[in-house]
Amino acid sequence: MNIPTKLTISRIIISIIIIIILLFPFYAININFPQYSVNGVLIDLRYIIAGVLFIIGSLTDFLDGYIARKYGLITNTGKMLDAIADKVLVNSVLIILSANGFIHAIVPVVIVLRDIVVNAIKMEAASRGKVVAAISSGKLKTASLMVGVSLTFFYNLPFELINLRVSDFLLYFATIMSIISMIEYYNLNKKLIFDKKED
Repeated sequence: MNIPTKLTISRIIISIIIIIILLFPFYAININFPQYSVNGVLIDLRYIIAGVLFIIGSLTDFLDGYIARKYGLITNTGKMLDAIADKVLVNSVLIILSANGFIHAIVPVVIVLRDIVVNAIKMEAASRGKVVAAISSGKLKTASLMVGVSLTFFYNLPFELINLRVSDFLLYFATIMSIISMIEYYNLNKKLIFDKKED
């Protein structure tokens, strides 16, 4: 198991820890996370901890790909685990944040649907021996999403102090870019999708 794969697995583990922190009923075992007030903004330490872990997980997403490309350590197993790790980290967090009232439900709905469509396109391409490369709109979506989610975990601070909803803007921008990138993936690969497979 090479270093990129280890980083990818660590991202899956971090994702599971984040899910546990956000969903486990700690009050049932008499564990209460402290809350703080910053200029009227009530902050739950549980989300700060989850936010720090999310940032660490996001950094491993960058590092595993960078190391794999630089040192020629790209493997099919690594690519599969990387795709799983990305979805576990981001989509689970988006769903939980939406369920807890931090973000609008349209964000996870659109992004999860987009992932389903794009993954279907990639699988169909792979079945024909083709590789669907990442596109700039998809990369922009991912970057905006990572920063937007991180800011949401930190209650949009420090921007919240000046009533500037940067976290919401980035998440909605990422949602729009998700739709744009999905359309681009479709347009770039529709001939491949609808062409009959060669015998």
